[in-house]
Amino acid sequence: MKKKVLALMMAAMTVMMCFAGCGTSAGNNASGAKKVRLMVWSPSEDQSKASGEWLQKSCESFAKEHPEWDITFVYGVADEASAASQVAQDPEASADVFMYANDTLTIMTDANALAKFGGKYREQIESTNSKEVLASLTKDGDLYGVPFTTNTWFMYYDKSVFTEEDIKNLDKMLEKGVVSFPFTNSWYLPSFYIGNGCTLFGDGTDESKGVDFAGEKAVDVTNYLVDLAANPNFKIDADGSGIAGLRDGSISAIFSGSWDANAVKEALGDNMGAAALPTYMLNGKENQMKAYAGSKAIGVNPYSKNMVPAVELAVYLASAEAQKTHYELRNVIPCNTELMKNEAIAKDPLVMAQNDTFNKTSILQPFVAGMNNCWVPVENMGKGIRNKSVTHDNAKEQTDSMNQAMNNDGI
Repeated sequence: MKKKVLALMMAAMTVMMCFAGCGTSAGNNASGAKKVRLMVWSPSEDQSKASGEWLQKSCESFAKEHPEWDITFVYGVADEASAASQVAQDPEASADVFMYANDTLTIMTDANALAKFGGKYREQIESTNSKEVLASLTKDGDLYGVPFTTNTWFMYYDKSVFTEEDIKNLDKMLEKGVVSFPFTNSWYLPSFYIGNGCTLFGDGTDESKGVDFAGEKAVDVTNYLVDLAANPNFKIDADGSGIAGLRDGSISAIFSGSWDANAVKEALGDNMGAAALPTYMLNGKENQMKAYAGSKAIGVNPYSKNMVPAVELAVYLASAEAQKTHYELRNVIPCNTELMKNEAIAKDPLVMAQNDTFNKTSILQPFVAGMNNCWVPVENMGKGIRNKSVTHDNAKEQTDSMNQAMNNDGI
């Protein structure tokens, strides 16, 4: 234990020195370049030939820009959702640079497995990202990653069925066509509750305030959802059924993210539309659905033996240039503010839909520890409504039970 604490203190000192712009030591090759080994993790799609080998090509470009280092890259596969658990379990054996979803930030900071970005690097990151994106990677005033995309979901729709006016309101859409929604997925279903004033941990950062999915405002939403599930023009999306419905024409709108863009394009062709979330009518009032939103970022291991190159690579992989190729190869929506000045990118309906959702129809997904208690109770509510065990008669009781479970550390 003492050895590990000492190693962590030394790593922290190295991070601070590197952020001040220090050089690296020993191990130069014949040309005078410092020999460096960097292990880099990313999702498999970023490394596959079918997707253009974005990671390898980006790392090769980085190496060309830094002839002072003779870099050997070692690639490993870890998606943004699972990287955190792997890094936190054994930081010293993990990658130098990796991608992670911001809602896993606390897992890594609790394990002292994520380097802070300061000095000139933080200034550079802050100059090319919105405050909202930066907030998703900031804890106790410290910045823990370089964002490369926002992470949320929005609406795809068939433009031959719905007009731009129709898609503003879910209930109007249900009068004209069939809409599919991931009803039993607890990343999606809270959008209705949040839209009617329910909250999580105050502004999302104060765990002591708990979850407020209670009272009349929440019960009214449960009753709305009971009716929604019973609507013949509403279908529950699960296991790809939504996209399959777009393909055969039985469904005209689904809710998903940029990861499904290619599949939706294949299904709808020129009729593919994308937009931020619609409103819905509750007790005669129009409420805005609100998605959970966050970001995906490049993180750096504080135990890296080559801290300066690792930090520089992280910044490069989230640079405007790298985000542009990421977008071109894999539809990964950029968030770099300089890149968003590119008119061709900014006016892409897919980019507009995700960014409009992030900026206008979402809340920052809390990453406090208590959030872990929220997923199963909401999922169970969706399943209960689907299975008709949640009804108008027991909506209050079932909503109260959901709220209690979301506030219970025993779940």
